[in-house]
Amino acid sequence: MQSLRVIRCVLRFLVNAAWLGAIASTALANPPSQPGVDAPELAALGSFAVGVRTLTLIEHDAIDVLSLNPDTGLPTTHDRTLLVDLWYPATNTVGANPLTYHATFPTEVPNQSIEFSATGLAITNAKPLLGPHPLVVVSHGYSNATVALSWLTENLASKGYVVAAIRHEDPPITDRAQTVGPMLRRPLDIVFVTSSLQASLAKEGLIDASRVGLVGYSMGGYGVLAAGGATLDPQAPAVKRVPNGALAVYAKGGAKRDVLSIQGLKGIVALAPAGGGKEPAWGNTGLQDIRVPLFLIAGNRDHTVDYATGAQQFFEDAIHAPRYLLTYRDGGHHIALDPAPETMKKRLWDIDWFEDPVWRNERVLAINLHMITAFFDTYLKGESAKHAYLDVRVTDSNMGTWPAPGPKDYADYSPNTGDITVWKGFQRNYAEGLELLSRPAASH
Repeated sequence: MQSLRVIRCVLRFLVNAAWLGAIASTALANPPSQPGVDAPELAALGSFAVGVRTLTLIEHDAIDVLSLNPDTGLPTTHDRTLLVDLWYPATNTVGANPLTYHATFPTEVPNQSIEFSATGLAITNAKPLLGPHPLVVVSHGYSNATVALSWLTENLASKGYVVAAIRHEDPPITDRAQTVGPMLRRPLDIVFVTSSLQASLAKEGLIDASRVGLVGYSMGGYGVLAAGGATLDPQAPAVKRVPNGALAVYAKGGAKRDVLSIQGLKGIVALAPAGGGKEPAWGNTGLQDIRVPLFLIAGNRDHTVDYATGAQQFFEDAIHAPRYLLTYRDGGHHIALDPAPETMKKRLWDIDWFEDPVWRNERVLAINLHMITAFFDTYLKGESAKHAYLDVRVTDSNMGTWPAPGPKDYADYSPNTGDITVWKGFQRNYAEGLELLSRPAASH
């Protein structure tokens, strides 16, 4: 009898272990682009299958401020090779195996890196579903990787966007002296890649070159603002720190100022954008030159790029753009990368790339997806009904009201009508800790 009890206990343990293992396996198998049950309405994946392929673009005679001619002391030029990961709506991919992404990030030890992987849903080289679709160009953060933004790239592609994420190949973030390289290259890379893809992908029938959006995180946020119309100040600390006036020529009054422009641009999303703080880039008026809709997303406890002189000030200064500022109260800088992979959870430096100390990562990404979808559907696709998701009736999400639910509508999405003032598309009790400000463009 005792031995029978032991056997039963062992069997129960094995069954429970298998069940827990299956749950863990399922959790790990869910790609970051597939939000959870508590996500706001528009965060959900779209109806399209997703393909992904990598393009190689070469910019001839690209300036390199990190390589100086020993005779003249001036920056050298060379052919700059840029890899671009392209996610797109695809034809039926049933039975194909989705991609597992692999990348590396720098560690806190100089010249060392750590590898990680992430589950995806895209199918490599799947046959594209011809459009034309809107084009969204994505610029990652300093020393980041495009695949760490798969939460966004795959999700938007499933909704009918072609999403091109640039591999900027930054120098190590641990070497402060080399940050001048990305300060120059970010906007130039974005302009070059966008114009190149507008030509090639439009000819392919995949995109509509007249409907373009930009998304940038951190240093990429600075890049999309500069490429999207904001005018650099030649006297700004960020501009003056780039040697030999290499960035100043693209600033106000510079001989190459007109290079930083994108045809067909319809909207900009900047998450935790750099360009403020101790090394501002725009001066007092540079952001006034943005003339397309702008969506800024930031945490008000951002210790990396500074909220008050960054996103908050950018929102106030960009007076000629219809604009929005979504703020995560008590959120920090790390609001734009996939959930931390297992290999990145062993040291604080590694997990700090991905996770905010206060906000749950999956929650932040779901809210980002909801808002970015509403923004791009409104301004790139022209779906005017989606503007209702941006037109909140209370700017402080905590102040939203919703009468007590019945048993059938607990998980409903707020219509934001009548006496329900919870933000449209959010579930009851799940619109907390946020602020959304908006301003129309000032008359010219």
